[in-house]
Amino acid sequence: MALIVHLKTVSELRGRSDRIAKVTFRGQSFYSRVLENCEDVADFDETFRWPVASSIDKNEMLEIQIFNYSKVFSNKLIGTFRMVLQKVAEENRVKVTDTLMDDNNAILKTSLSMEVRYQATDGTMGSWDDGDFLGDEALQEEEKDSQETDGLLPGSRPSTRTPGEKSFRSKGREKTKGGRDGEHKAGRSVFSAMKLGKTRSHKEEPQKQDEPAVLEMEDLDHLAIRLGDGLDPDSVSLASVTALTSNVSNKRSKPDIKMEPSAGRPMDYQVSITVIEARQLVGLNMDPVVCVEVGDDKKYTSMKESTNCPYYNEYFVFDFHVSPDVMFDKIIKISVIHSKNLLRSGTLVGSFKMDVGTVYSQPEHQFHHKWAILSDPDDISAGLKGYVKCDVAVVGKGDNIKTPHKANETDEDDIEGNLLLPEGVPAERQWARFYVKIYRAEGLPRMNTSLMANVKKAFIGENKDLVDPYVQVFFAGQKGKTSVQKSSYEPLWNEQVVFTDLFPPLCKRMKVQIRDSDKVNDVAIGTHFIDLRKISNDGDKGFLPTLGPAWVNMYGSTRNYTLLDEHQDLNEGLGEGVSFRARLMLGLAVEILDTSNPELTSSTEVQVEQATPVSESCTGRMEEFFLFGAFLEASMIDRKNGDKPITFEVTIGNYGNEVDGISRPQRPRPRKEPGDEEEVDLIQNSSDDEGDEGGDLASVSSTPPMRPQITDRNYFHLPYLERKPCIYIKSWWPDQRRRLYNANIMDHIADKLEEGLNDVQEMIKTEKSYPERRLRGVLEELSCGCHRFLSLSDKDQGHSSRTKLDRERLKSCMRELESMGQQAKSLRAQVKRHTVRDKLRLCQNFLQKLRFLADEPQHSIPDVFIWMMSNNKRIAYARVPSKDLLFSIVEEELGKDCAKVKTLFLKLPGKRGFGSAGWTVQAKLELYLWLGLSKQRKDFLCGLPCGFEEVKAAQGLGLHSFPPISLVYTKKQVFQLRAHMYQARSLFAADSSGLSDPFARVFFINQSQCTEVLNETLCPTWDQMLVFDNLELYGEAHELRDDPPIIVIEIYDQDTMGKADFMGRTFAKPLVKMADEAYCPPRFPPQLEYYQIYRGNATAGDLLAAFELLQIGPSGKADLPPINGPVDMDRGPIMPVPVGIRPVLSKYRVEVLFWGLRDLKRVNLAQVDRPRVDIECAGKGVQSSLIHNYKKNPNFNTLVKWFEVDLPENELLHPPLNIRVVDCRAFGRYTLVGSHAVSSLRRFIYRPPDRSAPNWNTTGEVVVSMEPEVPVKKLETMVKLDATSDAVVKVDVAEEEKEKKKKKKGASDEAEEEEPDESMLDWWSKYFASIDTMKEQLRQHESSGADLEEKEEMDTTEGPKGPMKSKEKSRAAKEEKKKKNQSPGSVQGSEAPEKKKAKIDELKVYPKELESEFDNFEDWLHTFNLLRGKTGDDEDGSTEEERIVGRFKGSLCVYKVPLPEDVAREAGYDPTYGMFQGIPSNDPINVLVRVYVVRATDLHPADINGKADPYIAIKLGKTDIRDKENYISKQLNPIFGKSFDIEASFPMESMLTVAVYDWDLVGTDDLIGETKIDLENRFYSKHRATCGIAQTYSIHGYNIWRDPMKPSQILTRLCKEGKVDGPHFGPHGRVKVANRVFTGPSEIEDENGQKKPTDEHVALSALRHWEDIPRVGCRLVPEHVETRPLLNPDKPGIEQGRLELWVDMFPMDMPAPGTPLDISPRKPKKYELRVIVWNTDEVVLEDDDFFTGEKSSDIFVRGWLKGQQEDKQDTDVHYHSLTGEGNFNWRYLFPFDYLAAEEKIVMSKKESMFSWDETEYKIPARLTLQIWDADHFSADDFLGAIELDLNRFPRGAKTAKQCTMEMATGEVDVPLVSIFKQKRVKGWWPLLARNENDEFELTGKVEAELHLLTAEEAEKNPVGLARNEPDPLEKPNRPDTAFVWFLNPLKSIKYLICTRYKWLIIKIVLALLGLLMLGLFLYSLPGYMVKKLLGA
Repeated sequence: MALIVHLKTVSELRGRSDRIAKVTFRGQSFYSRVLENCEDVADFDETFRWPVASSIDKNEMLEIQIFNYSKVFSNKLIGTFRMVLQKVAEENRVKVTDTLMDDNNAILKTSLSMEVRYQATDGTMGSWDDGDFLGDEALQEEEKDSQETDGLLPGSRPSTRTPGEKSFRSKGREKTKGGRDGEHKAGRSVFSAMKLGKTRSHKEEPQKQDEPAVLEMEDLDHLAIRLGDGLDPDSVSLASVTALTSNVSNKRSKPDIKMEPSAGRPMDYQVSITVIEARQLVGLNMDPVVCVEVGDDKKYTSMKESTNCPYYNEYFVFDFHVSPDVMFDKIIKISVIHSKNLLRSGTLVGSFKMDVGTVYSQPEHQFHHKWAILSDPDDISAGLKGYVKCDVAVVGKGDNIKTPHKANETDEDDIEGNLLLPEGVPAERQWARFYVKIYRAEGLPRMNTSLMANVKKAFIGENKDLVDPYVQVFFAGQKGKTSVQKSSYEPLWNEQVVFTDLFPPLCKRMKVQIRDSDKVNDVAIGTHFIDLRKISNDGDKGFLPTLGPAWVNMYGSTRNYTLLDEHQDLNEGLGEGVSFRARLMLGLAVEILDTSNPELTSSTEVQVEQATPVSESCTGRMEEFFLFGAFLEASMIDRKNGDKPITFEVTIGNYGNEVDGISRPQRPRPRKEPGDEEEVDLIQNSSDDEGDEGGDLASVSSTPPMRPQITDRNYFHLPYLERKPCIYIKSWWPDQRRRLYNANIMDHIADKLEEGLNDVQEMIKTEKSYPERRLRGVLEELSCGCHRFLSLSDKDQGHSSRTKLDRERLKSCMRELESMGQQAKSLRAQVKRHTVRDKLRLCQNFLQKLRFLADEPQHSIPDVFIWMMSNNKRIAYARVPSKDLLFSIVEEELGKDCAKVKTLFLKLPGKRGFGSAGWTVQAKLELYLWLGLSKQRKDFLCGLPCGFEEVKAAQGLGLHSFPPISLVYTKKQVFQLRAHMYQARSLFAADSSGLSDPFARVFFINQSQCTEVLNETLCPTWDQMLVFDNLELYGEAHELRDDPPIIVIEIYDQDTMGKADFMGRTFAKPLVKMADEAYCPPRFPPQLEYYQIYRGNATAGDLLAAFELLQIGPSGKADLPPINGPVDMDRGPIMPVPVGIRPVLSKYRVEVLFWGLRDLKRVNLAQVDRPRVDIECAGKGVQSSLIHNYKKNPNFNTLVKWFEVDLPENELLHPPLNIRVVDCRAFGRYTLVGSHAVSSLRRFIYRPPDRSAPNWNTTGEVVVSMEPEVPVKKLETMVKLDATSDAVVKVDVAEEEKEKKKKKKGASDEAEEEEPDESMLDWWSKYFASIDTMKEQLRQHESSGADLEEKEEMDTTEGPKGPMKSKEKSRAAKEEKKKKNQSPGSVQGSEAPEKKKAKIDELKVYPKELESEFDNFEDWLHTFNLLRGKTGDDEDGSTEEERIVGRFKGSLCVYKVPLPEDVAREAGYDPTYGMFQGIPSNDPINVLVRVYVVRATDLHPADINGKADPYIAIKLGKTDIRDKENYISKQLNPIFGKSFDIEASFPMESMLTVAVYDWDLVGTDDLIGETKIDLENRFYSKHRATCGIAQTYSIHGYNIWRDPMKPSQILTRLCKEGKVDGPHFGPHGRVKVANRVFTGPSEIEDENGQKKPTDEHVALSALRHWEDIPRVGCRLVPEHVETRPLLNPDKPGIEQGRLELWVDMFPMDMPAPGTPLDISPRKPKKYELRVIVWNTDEVVLEDDDFFTGEKSSDIFVRGWLKGQQEDKQDTDVHYHSLTGEGNFNWRYLFPFDYLAAEEKIVMSKKESMFSWDETEYKIPARLTLQIWDADHFSADDFLGAIELDLNRFPRGAKTAKQCTMEMATGEVDVPLVSIFKQKRVKGWWPLLARNENDEFELTGKVEAELHLLTAEEAEKNPVGLARNEPDPLEKPNRPDTAFVWFLNPLKSIKYLICTRYKWLIIKIVLALLGLLMLGLFLYSLPGYMVKKLLGA
């Protein structure tokens, strides 16, 4: 259904103006194009179309508004026309001519004429009332199956139209920039990187008053074209990236320019894991080891004895070289094993697993200091088993990882807030079952050779299927498999594989593989990956993973069976499958387990069970689909295939595959009457003469064989000429089109968005005006698209075969798109000129999300494969997703290539397609494809170029719907193509010289031509026009105008030997001129454009060219514009690019600064001795002076030279500038050393300074004041002033000092926190304080960033984000807490000096290299790398680094001549230096280089034990220092703390290499990594990187001034060099420089505390604000430490660790600097910790007494310092404590070495008996106390423990009563104390253990006294161990119950009898008495009886 409005003309307009029309219906507006300079009649002639979902109501209105269009102001309304649609609804077609009304509803003279048509629901419509379907019965069927037609139907239905009706395309929407009238075609932009097939729909948006429409661009353009070149086209507009490419009739789809499959190629990856520590491990007294597993590699940490919280800090690295898919599916498993040794494998405590992909998708590809939760896979009801703290990082080649700075980890870890889980995963994960249900498979290929089968058949007569399939499922490191179904191409399993894992799982993909069971080895038949993110949604309204039952298609290698299949990898799921293998019906469900349920099996073993079968129809009703294809052109066939006839085969699933589809066809399962059985067997028939009953068709799936003809040396083509072969295939599939339709709608939205964003980026890149408007348009389009999706996607809800996933995905897609639509709307309002870039990034996120949503996890119709066959062998293929071909009557749902001509490039299958083999095109096809339901077949030819007749097979003659077997074109047009090849830049270097000999080959249809070869250049300017004559194109003329075929341009490198090397390829679309059009502006002549050249997937340069296709009319070539360029006689018959097309040139002068050459490598084994530099640009150039002896002095003696050259006015078209270095050898020979192409001169173009800018304002004074010390937190109070203000900020220093003193007196309890003593401070104090500052800044930066983002989010989503996620909340709370703890003094302002911090002067710690902070120090001296050798392709792993053969130092300056006057007039202008005024001399200079190496972090392990023994090696020129004897044993984070002095002379020795080597006892030392520093650029830089400017100036102490020049001298020198007035020192600490006044303290203290006046402080304050000085100011390098990545040439691109260092340089002709700073590592201080265990109380009683059965314990206490378990000490045993009280009076002594700054104990011990030397460990200072129950015969029982961190542990309770369990668990706030401050602490502490439920319980209390002494104090005041001399402790007073047995046995027995067994004994006695009585009775009974009887 649709409403169509054809707006014809508007007449009787007043005045002359640009007109535009706006047509609105149901709130949706379309704009017409702008008609320029209309007078009284505006001839719009445009059609607008509204798809409508519900019938048109009689009262609805249509509104048309006509405006005078204005580029600058808002458009002015002329009048409005409103029409009620009653008549339209009744008659379907109405013509109207009527007048307009103005604002006041007054009638105007202006009248409007138009036609309205309405296509009603029943498919009828004015004048196009042929039925929509094949026949009536089809129509009725369609009515039942109404999903086809309801819903909003936007966009035009492709329908068969006569050319006359062509204009009824929605031109309003498709913004026909290339409309038929052609008078408003825009000029082309530079840089349209091949934007083919654009349909632009700029103006779907109503025009807001504030922004002119996006259309005005074009008009500006013609204006520009009309004014000649008065306007710089750049500044004008987006000159229309669409003109060439916008395509009106949409008969072609966009070809894909990237050829090579990116997946499947192996890459280098490195997984680095640091296991720091474990906590809260479940189990008593264990010896834990952590095992780290990545894939199949395992590594173990060392074992820690008897502890539940071991500290490891061990680093592991795993290196891989695999493809990304394989890498990201690898599982990282961290498990803790208890008591593992050589003989036992130990018992698993718990494990944690996640896949590598999850880590890689984290920000920075890493988790840093996060806690992994351990769980026990064998007991899922158990809860968590502990935590392991680790860092996990995954680095691919070229990623660089920012390591957060490793400083002292003081913040007590909040485990819950730092779990090792991705954002958004809940901390409490539950166990869940994953049921993967495998129902059945179809279409399996044959997997055995048929030889044996034939033998079998001969003997037994049975014909078996040759495959024994089973299905294997891999998930989260486990695998399960179904049973094997013997001999079946259509196996039926109905089984389910059950996995148990935590939910949500941290493994993203599940791999399902059909395998063939074989006696020798099983091979994969096909593989499918289920991405859990696509089948679940974790939002509030999300759903658990669910899938199917649905078919999934599997692709892999070709189906013919060979024993050794070279493409077997494809079946494993690596790389793009080249053929359909099988399809599998599967389902997936997840059930969250209730672990408290006792019936649950608690193991996580994989189980396989029977599943309930599902009905056949559950995947959808089987429908007959019809695929039609027509081959319009086959060219560029590789010459290897040129000798045999070639045929093309098209397959969909196994249909159409005659060669090796062999297994029976997938039987259609339509409900059949008995008796139409035979239909089925005909599907496979491809013979054209057999029809089946209904006169219906059999399939024809391949084209007739044809022998190729030669195009040129490399390529052949098939001579189809006017006869185009066709194929058609009938196939049966479940009808699941809705899935594909929804995916198509989202794809359409995403394609439009991507195109729009590319445009915006282009506009920003080429500096076009108004990119923000284009972005607004893009966002408007996006929100419209999203709303359109909502209305379309929700159709056919009642479809029986929709799975749960279909419903849930639809809901979530609708939610996502709805919110995206709203966000786009609100974002649109925020797009301003300055925010374009940020908003662009947000839009990129939209794009990723759309692409993600559009990928449908449940397949339906398999992809279509097109194979080129030669000699019955498969040569090359192309694969087209079936959804792209799917037909729908709703335009948005239509596949993007359906009913369009698609250009396909065939490629080699599998690994053969990698690398250079894959870059040569095997064949280029122009192929038309259509796929849809058979019953909708009527329109399948509608998109073909018109003008053909169908040729049908014999039985199809006369049947309208029968498809043709070929098309014969009766119409052909003759054209001439002119290719204007101007130049290319940044090409690929194909020769060993580092250059190429490029030529371009242009292909069009079946002709090709080459440009000339230009030798030795990467930036050829061919300036050549190629003319292709007599091109015959088939089809209607007007279609060819809008849709010409594409041109392929390939660039080759000419080799004298062998064939030319391929260097890259690009596509272009010619601008077409029909015979009846004039060759005049605005469309012609065409403009040059940049086309991006691709080589494989990598970009390989740009081509600047233009292409025009001119129709040769009836009068022949006479009508064509004459080719009258000057034919260059020197170049032979080569025609240059004609004048209108080549760029307009102006005269420019290029000045070159020649400084010197560096690091030249040998050329052909000879050293470079006399080099020279040649500069060339656009054919002109200049040579440097010759360096006579490169070894002695590699600098040039003439510094500046210049040349003049004609360059295009448009800066974007500037040709590259080539720098070549040649070596002048004897006898006048030259050898090329290396070359460099400066591809863009823009950064060297001289732009005169803007004198009006504020910092030029030199009047008025600006005062900047300084405080003596800036505490870190006062960053906010620093005042930055611009020159125009005149504020004065002063801080009264004296006041502040007074405040501090007051504070000191007043704060007695803070005595311990007072400022550290000067003498205590050293350089390291400064360093650690600075690192804290850096971390704090990063944190603030992140939080402020996050706040902004939050705010943005809130703005954009209008608050649907809801409350902060809990994780963020806790994080925020933590931050708050941290801030409180850290900075009581961070009050802004200066009244509260910070504790500890404020006093220490700081330096700047850069987390990266210094040069990256200062723009590589290229402020005036640039470094150009000289390259030589071929550019490597990825697979060689060669990088640009390896091609560098040296560096040229110099600079360029480009300006138009003549120059503005005022430049030359500045004082002291030296004409010999041109633009390079004030540069220093380049004579050799001697320099003292002082390198300070602080420390290295995260080194790559070099030894087998996972450690390294690093030492420093430094090389500069001939100096080579190897500090081998000071290696640091077994350390990956060594602290070097050394400085090295080297004397060097620049320029000969200017590249400093600092390397870290691994010391080996035997063999050579291995390089771990190195970093290179260019000292020369630093030395000469204006940023003054010779010696960093400190924060304060002091003349003694740890912060002593390092530079031999004092601040005042430096300032004076800077002023002199920069010709700045000053410095003028005034009284009271003032200095004036230019117009800035700096103030600061004016006195300084010397060592003795004497104050004396000085100017240095103010001078320093000026230096620290040097960037504020007008004209010459720039940031000076502060005192700093830089962090440099270490790289190893063997592992390019992957960081091997980082090195912190800084370099000072002092010229030798200046006063010598002082002694180097002492930065040697702090020596740990020796301490002794004395622990007295006095008593215990309330200890749990563990033993039952043997006799008395009473509870007691034999208590002893064990203690040790962490890391020294082997030196543990035990008290004696208090036997038989009945109350849990124990008395010990026992002293432990623990000597240890302690580093106060890092709060770590330092210990050195040998790792094992084989170790060569001791290894140093740093371990947190923690004391462990445990209570044990001693047993004589069995192992002692562990009762409880506490671990005290000696820096912050809870203060002990005064009495045992007050001592509670909460003290240890931290649930109550207890004051924390540090033994290093208190020195002596006594009290009661609780001891805890875990019970069966893993909860802590109190198991005892211990009274202890801790006393800390330094080693000296301990020596003066010795004490004895235990209770020994000296200073012995008295013996404890223990009660005597313990030895009761030996002393008083009777008493014991009495006790035993009386207390416990009294009643038992009484009972026994009574029972015995009873028995005795009974016995006596029985005994005496007989005698008594006798007596009685006898009466005796």
